[in-house]
Amino acid sequence: MSLAEHPDRLRWNAKYGPGYTPSFVPHPLAVEALSMRLPGGPVVDLACGPSGSALLAAGGGREVTAVDISEIALRLLGQEARRRGLGHLITTWHADLGQLHLPPRHYALLLCTGFWDRDVFTGAAESVAPGGLLAWEAFTTGALRTRPKLCADWCLAPGEPASLLPVGFEVIRTADLPDNERGTKRRLLARR
Repeated sequence: MSLAEHPDRLRWNAKYGPGYTPSFVPHPLAVEALSMRLPGGPVVDLACGPSGSALLAAGGGREVTAVDISEIALRLLGQEARRRGLGHLITTWHADLGQLHLPPRHYALLLCTGFWDRDVFTGAAESVAPGGLLAWEAFTTGALRTRPKLCADWCLAPGEPASLLPVGFEVIRTADLPDNERGTKRRLLARR
């Protein structure tokens, strides 16, 4: 399937289209991860949307690769980065995460909030540099109670994603977030 016809691209472009106003507030997991000790090197933000997290990392002097299937989201992020004088630090990458190949052991921080795919996670984890952090948040299967139309394959099973970390990672913290109208999510912060 071509990216132009991809249903996720169409869905997210519709969300970020006319009438949408991005907040550019960084995700709390990104704030936490960026406040911790990190090795030198770039940050990657997967399924970033119009990411305040990418802007926060760039504002701290990090080079950031922001990856999303929605070119509209990436355009919004790029415009805000340029407005803040950070355009030279943020590279946007229009891609389907299922087809993404990241360089191994490259990123000081890999961030992904709001997306889940086991194969993407496994491949992405390999791109974390020694001493780097992996910060991931996604819906759990518990979210299916409040969001019955949510695809079960997009939800973390019990023990995931920590159980899928490659050898050499240490879990710093994993926590389930409380149920609300959007459903249960789980956060993982791990260091290679």
